[in-house]
Amino acid sequence: MTAMGRGLGMDLKRLAKVAAFFDETYVQTGRHAGVQLSVLRRGELVHQTTHGLADRERGTPLREDAIFRIYSMTKPLTAVAFMMLVEEGKVALDDPVERYIPSWKNLQVFEGVKKSGRFKTRPAAAPMRIVDLLRHTSGLTYHLHGQNPVDAAYLDQQLSFSHGKHDREGFIATLAGLPLTASPGDIWTYSVSSDVLGYLIEKISETPFDQFLKTRILDPLGMDDTAFQVAAKNVDRFTACYMRTPAGETILLDDPITSPYLQPPRFVSGGGGLTSTSKDYLQFLRMLLGRGELNGHRFIAPKTLDLMTANHIPGGKDLTSGSPSQFNEAIYEGVGFGLGFAVTFDQPKTLLPGSNGDFFWGGWASTYFWVDPAEDLAVLYMAQLGPSNSYANRRQLRTLVYSALTETAPRS
Repeated sequence: MTAMGRGLGMDLKRLAKVAAFFDETYVQTGRHAGVQLSVLRRGELVHQTTHGLADRERGTPLREDAIFRIYSMTKPLTAVAFMMLVEEGKVALDDPVERYIPSWKNLQVFEGVKKSGRFKTRPAAAPMRIVDLLRHTSGLTYHLHGQNPVDAAYLDQQLSFSHGKHDREGFIATLAGLPLTASPGDIWTYSVSSDVLGYLIEKISETPFDQFLKTRILDPLGMDDTAFQVAAKNVDRFTACYMRTPAGETILLDDPITSPYLQPPRFVSGGGGLTSTSKDYLQFLRMLLGRGELNGHRFIAPKTLDLMTANHIPGGKDLTSGSPSQFNEAIYEGVGFGLGFAVTFDQPKTLLPGSNGDFFWGGWASTYFWVDPAEDLAVLYMAQLGPSNSYANRRQLRTLVYSALTETAPRS
């Protein structure tokens, strides 16, 4: 189905070709089981298409109200929730994390492995600050990188899994016993930092993190289908999730009928635990396009959002030069990272159409969004295939959507 109204400065025929491209290139070839694409312009939904299947094994068509695992697209919601506490004066960006997690005092940095098999470490050169968690310069890591023994320890301890073996206290305690990969503030490394933010939201607000998110963001935005658990009544809308192996084979990773997402998570993951729908997540994007406001409800202040979407990587570097990470959701030159979002600050270097100041992020299973305030544009792509760098669909999506833009903002 395609939903198209007035063009609002976009060529609707070209937008239709975008949908046809992704159907032919990804769905009909079997790369993605199903794809949902939505485009917002000037506050209105100018394009939406749904193609393919929600579940290959059962032949279930993908519905408009399908529920997807959004993985790391949880992170921007967590960041906005945390900045609400900053605005209220309950926490400051330069606060040391040890103020709220005393066991994280005197953090150590990985230097090697001793003959005994234990980690060789040195004291961190600086304390970890709240801003380090928001901008991923905390020195924490992800098992996804697979670069050193610390990453391997994260995998062994299931530290990146909302349905793993840890509850929130066990998660924090286990991290306290592992070294950092770098001193806080030194380098950008994609990590479990957003999960720690979720823990801190709960500690500072004295409200369970999932309840804080629901009360302060999800309910006011009408995001009724966004949660850390898929309700039994919604199982028929829940998609299957697939994975592309290193050998190029696509396998079923998570069956919607037996998925752990049907049960309450042991750890409510602020970094990747949410499931959502296109309709719901578009509400969040509308709020961001509204500079923190939607339908008369103010979520965060415009200046707070400006701060969140500025580049905070040390030295003003981009993600390609300022990070040793082997995996993240953005691989373009000219792109930095703010407080919860990647942000374009040198657009020509990306070799993609776009605007300085556009910001974005994605999820491990190929979900993706970007917001372009200069063009009053937001785009959302939903699919369920991991890892997200399996194909070049994000780069293609940007190119094709901007090719349909006929009325643009004046160049500064």
